[in-house]
Amino acid sequence: MIGSTIYNWSLIWTYHGQLLDGLFVALKVALTALVLSVAAGLVLAVWRMARPPISWPAALYINIFRGIPALVSAIWVYFGWSLVLGIKLTVYQAAVVALVLLYSAYLSEIFRAALLAIARGQREAGLALGIRRRQVFVRVIIPQAARIALPNIGSMLIGMVKDTSTFMVIGLVEVVYVSENIVNATFEPFVIYTAAAALYIFVAFIIDFVFRVLESAVGGRASGRMAMLLTARRRRRLERLAQGGSDVAEIYEPLGAV
Repeated sequence: MIGSTIYNWSLIWTYHGQLLDGLFVALKVALTALVLSVAAGLVLAVWRMARPPISWPAALYINIFRGIPALVSAIWVYFGWSLVLGIKLTVYQAAVVALVLLYSAYLSEIFRAALLAIARGQREAGLALGIRRRQVFVRVIIPQAARIALPNIGSMLIGMVKDTSTFMVIGLVEVVYVSENIVNATFEPFVIYTAAAALYIFVAFIIDFVFRVLESAVGGRASGRMAMLLTARRRRRLERLAQGGSDVAEIYEPLGAV
């Protein structure tokens, strides 16, 4: 039976500051790695879609790093790079690099699938309007592919936050690292690790909510106060068009027409 007479649940409040500090570190690492992974993943996706043998290095990278566990990646980056390459990274830097190496490979496949899902006619229509090939890719193809990939990017961020727990082996002071130190001081593993699990679950719900709002806003299906705020600019433009206050140039502005 789980009760207050057996487990000291007040310890959660006593050490909540340390647990939240650990969560802040985990989120900081995950968000930094996400930004870098998205950029690297998009480059890898485009590279992977090139004709062989140009695409072979990207395919090799993707297949290698999708098969490496986060723990192995962390140890390899933090200790291996220092021993073999002489590159000394801080714990924070090593954690970010380890996540980027892994998740850029996963995100590249997500982006590749999203890019392949865009009809070829979209690119041809942009070129027919006189838009440069690069502008077509950046202003026409990428925004549509981002809408398709957005839900999976949210899932990747949740995975990154959870994978930061493996970096305690290199000394990253995140949630699990802090929890272990508290357990060693209080001998209450069930209480403390339950609190740690609750934090991860809470973050997962928040990330899922944020990305659902973004997905609705970007996809034109806005609902709720936050989504409506995100689409306010779009609504104002549509209202101007309906009132006849905009010319044809505004219609083509999102496509980069010149």
